[in-house]
Amino acid sequence: MELKLIIDDDVYSLNVPDEIIQGATEVFDRMDRDMDQGWQMGRDWVTAPDREDRIRIVGDRLLTALESDDHDMGRMMAAYILNRAPDLEGLTVDTAGEIGSSELHYRSAVSSNHSSR
Repeated sequence: MELKLIIDDDVYSLNVPDEIIQGATEVFDRMDRDMDQGWQMGRDWVTAPDREDRIRIVGDRLLTALESDDHDMGRMMAAYILNRAPDLEGLTVDTAGEIGSSELHYRSAVSSNHSSR
């Protein structure tokens, strides 16, 4: 599957093998359990991150992986996003440290371009 990642003026198309998206659910479940404890999203502490919060959190981790050339971590973060939100086409990642400002772009016309907060 493909995930578009927009960072500032750059657009990246990340191709993630279906085997990773479907085969790493144990890792993804562990990530969800970590986020179940709450998460610092920029200046805000989110006690119970919802699906979109989690995608934004993992998108921020994906950005960090790309910045540090950690391709394996980046692939896993992209796989988490595609596993948990298969209807997501892409993500515009906030680079100013406000995770909640990242925008989610959905494939369907009904729920296209969610950007709450």
